[in-house]
Amino acid sequence: MKELLSNFSIQVNDKIYLKDPDSSDLGKRIISGSIEMIEKDGLENFTFGKLAKKIKSTEASIYRYFESKHKLLLYLISWYWGWMEYKLLFGIANIENPEKRLLKAIKILTETVEEDHSFSHINEIKLSQIVISESSKVYLTKAVDKENEEGCFLPYKRIVSRICEIVLEINPKYKYPHMLVSTVVEGAHLQRYFADHLPKLTDTVPGEDAVVNFYSETVIKSIQK
Repeated sequence: MKELLSNFSIQVNDKIYLKDPDSSDLGKRIISGSIEMIEKDGLENFTFGKLAKKIKSTEASIYRYFESKHKLLLYLISWYWGWMEYKLLFGIANIENPEKRLLKAIKILTETVEEDHSFSHINEIKLSQIVISESSKVYLTKAVDKENEEGCFLPYKRIVSRICEIVLEINPKYKYPHMLVSTVVEGAHLQRYFADHLPKLTDTVPGEDAVVNFYSETVIKSIQK
């Protein structure tokens, strides 16, 4: 595991972009500016023209990196899941007990995100808000099958698979590991969104992170032999 972590880097599928934004200062400004704007105003109100004005560049220069704002959003979501995979691997690396490892993995995936200063051009807190409110727009599209064939969703699928392995380590006969784990991830996002915007659709408990505790309890009870 230590060797795996030492060789790990956050990579985004090159089918998503035309030019790697991580390869230049302008590309990094495109990413940081888009995160700030999409988090604040939503994808619907976001345009490359507005982004160009914000980062003091041109719309044409942004199109050299991404062919559409859909691909830009797909990049942001893919980067987020690559970062979460990094956090997951680091967080569970030295935990031998599978149930404790599973609970730690659930906590990492469902807790409120804090900023990671390892990546200066990306605000992970704002990016997590984009994932919560906008991520379904990258796969609830007509292009999803083609993009899936191209491997655009691999980081997210790898995370689900890694946690499924822990579930099956605890209970090899459990029949629904992928369904369970993806439900936890998507459900946690919805509960965070409800807490901010539709609070009567969720529960808050003083003194605890109800989302983390709810999904931890749900998973453990679901996979009990």
